[in-house]
Amino acid sequence: MPLKELVANKTLKPKEKTEALSNLLLDNSISIAELLAFAENQKDPVKASCIEALEFASKQNPAIADLNVLTFATKNLKAKAPRIKWESAKVIGNVVSQFPNDLDEAIEALLSNTEHEGTVVRWSAAFALGEILMLKNSKYANLCATLESICEKEEKNSIKKIYLNAMKKFSKK
Repeated sequence: MPLKELVANKTLKPKEKTEALSNLLLDNSISIAELLAFAENQKDPVKASCIEALEFASKQNPAIADLNVLTFATKNLKAKAPRIKWESAKVIGNVVSQFPNDLDEAIEALLSNTEHEGTVVRWSAAFALGEILMLKNSKYANLCATLESICEKEEKNSIKKIYLNAMKKFSKK
């Protein structure tokens, strides 16, 4: 089923569409390039569902991501819609191991999202930043001190725990 038809299908619930998109990616029925090109020009709810499908697929198989996925997700960290921000951050968190030396722009945008009013946006930024820190890449060694500072200011314990866990694993080099 082509992407346009799938997202326009009124018989499917949004979660079913997202799951179907994810499965199409995982079984190579559609390419990452097709999904990214389709998502690029969609309205926020459809774009967010496409990014969520990418998040589900990349969680199961991070190797499906190419550099275009990282670039697309990084760009969408700056979107206005919170759901697009948090789904993009989760994609980045899933694929950081594929691109250990290409994360500078993502880190900058994720750090910006740590100050967002939305808890889920901050949570997903913390998840992605924690995954980057746990790469133990010397290029991002100064990130630990930055996350420690962010953690001290964060009011939600669930988000603090993500930072604390990542910093603990980072210091166990």
